[in-house]
Amino acid sequence: MRRTLLSLLALSLPLVVSACATARRPHGVAIERGIASWYGPGFHGKYTASGERYDMGAMTAAHRTLPFGTLIEVRNLENGKITRVKINDRGPFAKGRILALSHAAAEALGIVGPGTAEVEIVAVGLQPIGGFRFTVQVGAFHEAAAAGSLAERLRPYFPGVEVRSDDVWSRVQVGSFSTRSEAQAFAGRLSALGYPAVVVPLAKLDAEPPIATAAGG
Repeated sequence: MRRTLLSLLALSLPLVVSACATARRPHGVAIERGIASWYGPGFHGKYTASGERYDMGAMTAAHRTLPFGTLIEVRNLENGKITRVKINDRGPFAKGRILALSHAAAEALGIVGPGTAEVEIVAVGLQPIGGFRFTVQVGAFHEAAAAGSLAERLRPYFPGVEVRSDDVWSRVQVGSFSTRSEAQAFAGRLSALGYPAVVVPLAKLDAEPPIATAAGG
């Protein structure tokens, strides 16, 4: 009987060890490595590209292409520190950078002082950003005049063309849709005509404009 119990324990031990190892293993796979920066005071309280307000104290980040609401684990390859953030903005637009962190996230990773660091990012989940209508953005300009010119060219052909500006960007956006799929269908039509159309959320109806700022660092 004792020998049988020992045999069962020996057989089950690798399973226990394997289960513990699995629990400790980070979820997801590394999807990108590169330079991360951070952005702060000049954007605090303004709307991000997702429609949420930028909060320096929240654990968020800007990425050029990851869907809004994507949760990523960021590891500072220079000091080993790790934190988790939600993508809620677009950027950075400085050459050679892949991620712009909120002040709180940069502080957790030890990046505030040096300003930048090489990082690895891992997609670990999704936290949908809801409560918004959607629009199709066809251009973003530093010069308001350039945005106005594009809007005037579009207005004879498409309803609901708006220029929404903040301290950094003037964005040309077309239409207002209740679902992302409707906006994507319209974006497809604009893309077929040669416009760089991208679907972005509009701010909630009770929120004041402008709706978006983008991380530039």
